[in-house]
Amino acid sequence: MIREFIYAPPQSPLTYLHIDDDIIIVEKPSGLLSVPGKTEPDCLEARIRADHPDALTVHRLDMATSGLMVFARRPHAQRHLGLQFEKRIIEKSYIARVAGQTEQNKGIIDLPLITDWPNRPKQMVCHENGKPSQTTWQVIERESAATRILLTPKTGRSHQLRVHMLAIGHAILGDRLYASDEVFAQATRLQLHAERLKLRRPTGGDWIEFESPCPF
Repeated sequence: MIREFIYAPPQSPLTYLHIDDDIIIVEKPSGLLSVPGKTEPDCLEARIRADHPDALTVHRLDMATSGLMVFARRPHAQRHLGLQFEKRIIEKSYIARVAGQTEQNKGIIDLPLITDWPNRPKQMVCHENGKPSQTTWQVIERESAATRILLTPKTGRSHQLRVHMLAIGHAILGDRLYASDEVFAQATRLQLHAERLKLRRPTGGDWIEFESPCPF
């Protein structure tokens, strides 16, 4: 089931963690599109360009997901960062609160994903035609009716973390697209946050790392 919603993104000022000649590191709030939608121009890209007209998009986060994103400030940096994502050099990790209690304390989810065309933008597991997708997970904290988990995607498929957690029986709380009514109602927003980002500088190649405190 795809629940209807009204796009009403938060209007609070952006939080910039780092700005130099090559890159911008910013925290995207939950509820704000990363790039313009078909009918919605307001997005993180547009807001950043209002402050930094040279900003170039490198990757995306789902609208409902909060956390760290990197933007480039010149074409060379954009190409360099794009290759880092493509070659899986960039390291990313997320915090999620999921329904129920996982039996194990950690694991690897290796399930191929494909677009669920009749129900776009939803994705689904498909062993015949899906693209390879891997996620590692580890329990951080156990709550009475939920589990707080560290998620590390090895691939970057659309909705990967949301579909993978659903597939093992632990949908992310507050997930408008994939959670049951009961699980959706347990949080006022999607409980998924991009909390860590590690990459190489486009100029010089040094590793740099950033963290964003989880807001839930």
